[in-house]
Amino acid sequence: NLYTQIGMIMLIGLGAKNAILIVEYAMHLRASGRSIFDAGTEAARLRFRAVMMTALSFLLGVVPLVIASGAGAGSQQAIGIAVFGGMAFASTFGVILTPILYVALQSGREKLSGRHGGAGHTAPDRAEAAEGDT
Repeated sequence: NLYTQIGMIMLIGLGAKNAILIVEYAMHLRASGRSIFDAGTEAARLRFRAVMMTALSFLLGVVPLVIASGAGAGSQQAIGIAVFGGMAFASTFGVILTPILYVALQSGREKLSGRHGGAGHTAPDRAEAAEGDT
């Protein structure tokens, strides 16, 4: 259904926004010297309310589409049910999975780059150093 596909695109954007809230704060905590695990869990704990408020307000806003009746109700219900269920799923599992993925990916990133610790970027990249020489 085309309406369901449009709803899924919107859902991807909202789910990504919620994940960005958590990861951005975790990166801030990491740069201030926290361990990767502590930064991920603290960011999820502190941003939980903001993510849930956004998700619940969105879910309440979609309820009229879910319970629509009358002319054109089929398309309204299609988008409403898809988006309601998807947002409930994305917000529930996003709050759980985002910190887990942050810890896993940030650990791998720091192991590959050879950086350990939360002091931030101490050395410029080679491309940045080359730009400074010209």
